[in-house]
Amino acid sequence: MITRYSRPDAVAIWSQETKYKIWFEIEAHAATKMAELGVIPKESAEAIWANGKDATFDADRIDEIERTTKHDVIAFLTHVAEIVGEEARFLHQGMTSSDVLDTCFAVQLARSTDLLLGGVDRVLAALETRAKEHKYTPTVGRSHGIHAEPVTFGLKLAGYHAEFQRAKRRLITAREEIATCAISGAVGTFANVDPAVEQYVADQMGLAVEPVSTQVIPRDRHAAYFAALGVVASSIERLAVEIRHLQRTEVLEAEEFFDKGQKGSSAMPHKRNPILTENLTGLARLVRSAVTPAMENVALWHERDISHSSVERGIGPDATIHLDFALHRLAGVIERLNVYPENMQKNLDRLGGLVFSQRVMLALTQAGVSREDAYAAVQENAMKVWRGEGAFIDFLKADARVTLPHDELEALFDLGYHTKNVDVIFDRVFGA
Repeated sequence: MITRYSRPDAVAIWSQETKYKIWFEIEAHAATKMAELGVIPKESAEAIWANGKDATFDADRIDEIERTTKHDVIAFLTHVAEIVGEEARFLHQGMTSSDVLDTCFAVQLARSTDLLLGGVDRVLAALETRAKEHKYTPTVGRSHGIHAEPVTFGLKLAGYHAEFQRAKRRLITAREEIATCAISGAVGTFANVDPAVEQYVADQMGLAVEPVSTQVIPRDRHAAYFAALGVVASSIERLAVEIRHLQRTEVLEAEEFFDKGQKGSSAMPHKRNPILTENLTGLARLVRSAVTPAMENVALWHERDISHSSVERGIGPDATIHLDFALHRLAGVIERLNVYPENMQKNLDRLGGLVFSQRVMLALTQAGVSREDAYAAVQENAMKVWRGEGAFIDFLKADARVTLPHDELEALFDLGYHTKNVDVIFDRVFGA
């Protein structure tokens, strides 16, 4: 995890302190249910909670023990015994390390996803505000980077809003899939721990029960989870790249905010660079880098090993913390985005009406001209404009193949024709 690209709430979920607190809660909840079932003394379970609930677990001490044991969960349990006392011998009855590790990982991923959903909500709110602000602000729609036909800037942002609605649904589904608990013991057979313990721990930790664990929670869940994060990251990048294009000097239809005192270049004082959206592009790549390792974690030797563990210690915090940061950075960019409608209009007019070429062609076909002839006539006149030889409307009026009356021809250059269904699309995205 790169500290530069992190927010405190997201980092806290993955701290050693939080991890050991969750480990203790899993063990203590299991002990409570075991006491209820008569597996361990009730007073022992109560003492475990009483002595350990508010304890601060010493990560350095656990590391010191682990240097001897070479086993993190055993080192933790040894340290807990130093705090709780002799009643700690009743902890971990019939459980295996993966019961603690996998259940804890599920809790951390679920909590991280709650933060991510908050970030998506902020992005959605920003997009809705700016989309409605520029609902009818005309701009050129581009395909292949080339002027195509008119749209509005609000429509452009509405499309991203719809995409982040899908992102939210993906994260909700991913959270549901990842939030499972396994307290099933060695090889997952419940031979030494009652299934009721698993259900109790799951309820207490806000998780669902894993239907069949092989000792470890099946990693297809985690693969789907990190894949969902990767898709959300790609949505962030798609919008970031568009803003970067719009900020290009030759375009300058929108621009990242530039604070007083901000510097754009160490060499060139005039520069105003799209550093935030460039950063978002990089962060998206970083988040997506977790997807392939997560996929490769699905296949474990004879259904259970720990080859996935070292991977997840990295991608768990890295992907969630960086995606959380990226979502809030993106929201800030949108909230403070400088929008230049006058440049949008200037760029829209730059080709002298060529953006209305399709409408002219269709009008000719409706007037009885074959599509092939209509296309040829319109294209030949459009190419003259590309070469800088004159105005599109003048060439069309002078072309005998263009049989439309001049007043009808001029009416085809109406911008409102292309924005007449904006309300329909907005109702689809934001509701009537």
